[in-house]
Amino acid sequence: MDRKHCVGCYNNDYNYGLGGAKECWSLADATLIKRKRVHINQIPPWKQPAELLPACYTQPQYVFVGPEQER
Repeated sequence: MDRKHCVGCYNNDYNYGLGGAKECWSLADATLIKRKRVHINQIPPWKQPAELLPACYTQPQYVFVGPEQER
């Protein structure tokens, strides 16, 4: 897993020493998967393309759903 995939993640600051951390606690076990980034106020259908993101990726006010979810 490369830290370049963590850009924009809420916990990415831990990769750069926040609170004395050497890296994010999820980095070693992280895997890349395709997910859709959906804002909490977005009304379906969710037609945006899926992105390749770490499974542990989080971002405030967004949820991440599998690419098969269009609703």
